[in-house]
Amino acid sequence: METNARYTLIGLFTLAVIGAGFAFVYWLNNIGGIGERTTYRIQFTEGVSGLRPGSSVLFNGMRVGEVTDLRLSSDSPRGVTATVAIARDTPIRTDTLVGIETQGLMGTPAISLRGGNPTSPAVTASAGAPPTLTADPAASQDTLQAARTVLGRVDDILKDNAEPLRTTIANLKTFTDALARNSDKVDGIIEGVDRMLGGSPAKAPPVLFDLTAIRTLPNLPRIPDVQMTIADPTTVVSLDTQRIMIVAPDGGTASFPDAQWADSLTKLFQARILQSFENVDFKRVSRPFDMPAADFQLHIDIRTFRILNSDKPTAEVAFGAKLVSNDGKVLDTRIFSANAPGSATDVKQAAAALNKAFDQAVSELVPWALSAI
Repeated sequence: METNARYTLIGLFTLAVIGAGFAFVYWLNNIGGIGERTTYRIQFTEGVSGLRPGSSVLFNGMRVGEVTDLRLSSDSPRGVTATVAIARDTPIRTDTLVGIETQGLMGTPAISLRGGNPTSPAVTASAGAPPTLTADPAASQDTLQAARTVLGRVDDILKDNAEPLRTTIANLKTFTDALARNSDKVDGIIEGVDRMLGGSPAKAPPVLFDLTAIRTLPNLPRIPDVQMTIADPTTVVSLDTQRIMIVAPDGGTASFPDAQWADSLTKLFQARILQSFENVDFKRVSRPFDMPAADFQLHIDIRTFRILNSDKPTAEVAFGAKLVSNDGKVLDTRIFSANAPGSATDVKQAAAALNKAFDQAVSELVPWALSAI
């Protein structure tokens, strides 16, 4: 009985394997995509780089078959004949466009079939040979070859026109240089045209004012034999400007409309403080980019630089100073401030008052920094 049971199991397993084989063949021919096929030949007049047996055949982007064979054409050394198997219901017409397309930048090439007029006749076989389609000569070029061809043509154009291009670029440089040299004249021409067309009258350039560096200081400490840089001053955005600021007691701000500082306030501070140190014979001082390995660095933070418009207008200047060694250690810090009688209506008096207060503050800054070093 046990022997018969084993034979029964073996028989059932064998029948199951055979059934599975029949099911796979049925799936392969009906569901898996290998149904009834029609064989076509496609003639290429150029190379088919990357195409190989097993490559897909697409109709309007849908896979309808594959390449089954590739052979060199016997009557043309440059031609290639591809044999393809395509689903029987694919509407191949005599005017169907044939080409090669690549799936993605690095994908495998595939034969592409597109379009065709529904009224055009179907492709038929002749003399017992499979139906034949002829590919567009340009369609067999791969993407890299097409790019090389285009770049080659561009290179030929550049070679043929090298001298005219060189002359054009030189003329363009000459024109832009002349335009830069005469930019002020161009501005004048534009303003003249604007006035001629009824635009606004020409605006006079603003009057420029500057700060001065201190010349001498009595009773200075000994000049140290070290190197120091004046870092770019810091301040709030409203102060980093060329405007000569007027501040009302309620905090409102204004400025003189036709006058300004010769440079932004931070640049003026840095330049005049540096010159003040040089004027008292401390020569080893510079901006950071001129002396990157200095022994000390002076940091300036501008706090106040304005005309306070009160009953007695006053020029107010205040800034913080910090002396730092090259190892990052803060040696000393101090706030410097000074006031001077000014004017909120006369720009010359206002600028002179701010310059006087600035000189007073810097006159205290220089000996303090030399002593701290």
